[in-house]
Parts: sequence; structure tokens; C-alpha cells
Amino acid sequence: MPYGNQLVPTVFGEAVLIRIRRMQEEADAIDRARASADQSLAGTVRISGTEGICDLWLPNALKAFSQDHPETQLEVIVDKRSVNLAQREADIAIRWVGPGNQNSLIGRKVFSAGFGLYAAQSYLQARGRPLCPEDLPKHDGVMVTLGNTSNFWPEELEGDQLQPGMITFRSNSFHSQAHALAAGYGIGLFAHFSWPSGAIPATIERVLPQMNFFEDLWVVAHEDVRKSARIRAVYDYIVRALVDDRAHFETGGTSLYT
Repeated sequence: MPYGNQLVPTVFGEAVLIRIRRMQEEADAIDRARASADQSLAGTVRISGTEGICDLWLPNALKAFSQDHPETQLEVIVDKRSVNLAQREADIAIRWVGPGNQNSLIGRKVFSAGFGLYAAQSYLQARGRPLCPEDLPKHDGVMVTLGNTSNFWPEELEGDQLQPGMITFRSNSFHSQAHALAAGYGIGLFAHFSWPSGAIPATIERVLPQMNFFEDLWVVAHEDVRKSARIRAVYDYIVRALVDDRAHFETGGTSLYT
């Protein structure tokens, strides 16, 4: 039905949509029930997570599990968004937010990963080094956009007086942000562990190193799917591997899985 310049569903259309959503929810529940009844280690486990973890760290970390359980196929989905675990877009998610108020999800906060401000030596030589947070408005910023967050920037520095004077580069990719920092676009907030090369490039330096920032990292799954022997085995292994390697994520030290 037209409404102004928009199309809106009729009352009948709304009723149909409600029924379709219910059908989808029932289909998802059946799929989860089937997965939870599966006690075999043979099959696929889908793991979702962000850049820097699922593309750089996870393949190396999962190698021992794969060698011990070759019958389990591992599928890794690198995605910044929080996938829908209820609809089985993934079986396990490694992400920066916990289950929240979704009672059907279970999660384990493994640790708080460390972040810092970074800039290229070439930029600091050209523009000078900030000596305190109040110097940041005199500098350019390199930002990354994650979901509804317009600029990934420490909450402690969100006031206008502590924001970069100009954003010279913005991306929706941590890797793109890392390359922009290395190219000398400005100062940006970056995870100590997430550099595409696996280590902080020699041409990049910490800025205001006395300031440390942290984000909680979670491993999340749907409670139904977690009952699957295969998914539970991968879930528990990932949690243990992250906890064992927490120094890498907190400080950027050498990973146990290099």
C-alpha cells in the first residue's frame, strides 16, 4: 500500500510477515536442536570473529586441534558485525560484546585486550609528538568504523577537547587502518596484537604510551548448539587457547601460536 513516497504493508501483509517470522524462528530452533543432538566430532564448525583475531591468530591457534581431530572441519568467518547465532550464521563467535540480555546465548569473557595510540615515525617527525592528551586536537586522526560506532576512539578521550583536530583517514577495516597509520596519515587507536605483519612495524611508535585502553573479548555460542559435542570441543579449545595466550592480547607480546 503506498503511503506518501513509501510502500507500507497492509494489515494482511503484516499478519503474513508475523507468520513468516514465526516459521523462520521454528526452522532455526529445529536446526539448533538437530545440532545439539549431534554427538559426533565429524562435521563442520563455523567460527566468526573480527580482523586481527580470526584471520591472524586463530588459524595458528587451531592447528593443534585440527591435527588431533582431522574429522572436524573448521570454517572461519571474518566479519566485524555480530553474526546471528540463533539463525546459525555461525556456531561460535569471538567478539567484543558478550551475550547481553539474550538468554539463549552463553558466553565467556576471556580477558580484556589492550589497545594504545599509534603513529608513524614519519608523521611524528613532521608534526611533533603529543606530550599529553590535551595535545591531540593539534593532530590528525586515523579512525576505523565498527558497526554503529562512527569512530573507534577511547571513551576516556571522547570529549571534543581530546579528539584529533581532523580525521584524515577513516575505514571499516582494521588492516586498512594499520596501513594508513604506517603511511603517516595521523594518530589512531589500535590493538597491540592486531598488526597485519604479526608485530608492530619498526616504522610505527606508541603515542602517549602511559595511556592504556582495554576492550573485553568474549567467546559466545547459542546454548542449544553448545550441547553439540563437536561445537563444545572447539568452543572449549578456543577459550583455553585465548586464556593461555592472554599476554599476547594484553600487551602485544609474542604469541604462543606463531
